[in-house]
Amino acid sequence: MAEVEPDIGQRSATGVAPHPVRLYNSLTRSVDQFEPHTPGFVGIYTCGPTVYRYAHIGNLRSFLFADVLRRTLLYLGYRVRAVKNITDVGHMRDDTFDEGEDRMELAAEVEGKSPAEIADFYTQAWLEDEAAINILPVDVFPKATEHIPEMIDLTRRLVDNGLAYEVDGTVYFDVSEFPGYGKLSGQRLDALQAGHRVEVETDKHDPEDFALWKAAGPNRLMKWPSPWGPGFPGWHIECSAMSLKHLGEYVDIHTGGIDNKFPHHEDEIAQSEGALGHRVVGTWMHGEFLTLGDAKMAKSAGNIIRVTDLPEKGFEPLVFRYLALTAHYRSKLDFTEDAMHAAAAGLRRLRRAAQTDGGGSGVESAPEVDLSSEPMAGYRQRFADAPADDLATPTALAVAHAVGSADDLSPEERRALLLDFDRVLGLGLDQPPEAGADEPLPPGAQDLLDRRAAARAARDFATSDALRDELAAMGVEVRDTPDGQIVRQAKLGH
Repeated sequence: MAEVEPDIGQRSATGVAPHPVRLYNSLTRSVDQFEPHTPGFVGIYTCGPTVYRYAHIGNLRSFLFADVLRRTLLYLGYRVRAVKNITDVGHMRDDTFDEGEDRMELAAEVEGKSPAEIADFYTQAWLEDEAAINILPVDVFPKATEHIPEMIDLTRRLVDNGLAYEVDGTVYFDVSEFPGYGKLSGQRLDALQAGHRVEVETDKHDPEDFALWKAAGPNRLMKWPSPWGPGFPGWHIECSAMSLKHLGEYVDIHTGGIDNKFPHHEDEIAQSEGALGHRVVGTWMHGEFLTLGDAKMAKSAGNIIRVTDLPEKGFEPLVFRYLALTAHYRSKLDFTEDAMHAAAAGLRRLRRAAQTDGGGSGVESAPEVDLSSEPMAGYRQRFADAPADDLATPTALAVAHAVGSADDLSPEERRALLLDFDRVLGLGLDQPPEAGADEPLPPGAQDLLDRRAAARAARDFATSDALRDELAAMGVEVRDTPDGQIVRQAKLGH
């Protein structure tokens, strides 16, 4: 399999040598100095969505950390090619034991649409959700259904290498033939064997073996011809085939949620290395869960929140992005109303600091500022060091706030630095504070709103009511909801 030409993909705007980067590698279980296979060029593969339903903000936290990784590498001077797959076939309800109904076909049946219509609808919804929290589009969005020949070729290679076997049209990977199985997740093969129940053993040689290609039943809608008969790919083979196709035999960084580590990423390693005979992925990175009331956010738990739900709760979507940046990507993050209000206040402060007129009205662009002169260069170095240290976004935000209140910077210098930092943060700091569908809030209104929120939190309703009256006199109407106060401004002339 030929290597992908390394000088493709999005490039950094700087011409300087890349800044050193340290990243936590799930494979080594340590923070390592990052060394791409081709100096100065980074290929990133991100496990994307299975497009049979809407994504929730827990899903999007994983994609957001991958976006920060990519933005960081570009900011630090690397050239980057980013690939994020779209799974539109073959993802089963129980991928551990290869049982259950295909999610795409189940959604198609429930909604009365074809699998292709389901995939197109939810792909578009997911792309809109990503755009709402300022996740940059990647260089390649490969779809599983468009890479069936590559999946068949990879499966055939594994059979030829003695690592896979066929039973009645289904091809299984023989885990016992791959000595390194379990090295990512720490799962030992003997423990896997002991943990399987007899009733889940079907036609496999061993219950821990997993399907590369599955025989299609007579009523299966999504199926393709193969050397083993009509069938469809297993979930794991899809990512191996697409990453090798679009990034070549050496993938610098592979990202995903912590729940992808086993079995999905473990099986990817077995497939890719089993086919090529060498280590394929240099660094594995996994983002932790977003929780709601300390419980994992999941449809099965009935506690999901979509990005499109946030405005109804009084928050613009970028407030959620700010909240995600306040926690390290390898730490769990609890989504609460209080946390979102604090994130909204932090975002307001940064946006106010990025204005040059002091009144929060914003300007189209700041005067030319030399970021390499002092003290700007010092602040810029402090900021760059933060995401370069395993994406330490809380530290990066702290540096941004330090710039926002720095006495040794002019308003123009503060704005130039904050907009420079926003290449990594992605918070829309060029927008005026409280920007929305209507005009920006009148001067002083935001301070009253913050004081009123604090008064309500302290159950000081007399002060809260008095502040409501002051805001009304300024033309700002406040409505209280279980999720906080919602603001609406009176139109001029009414």
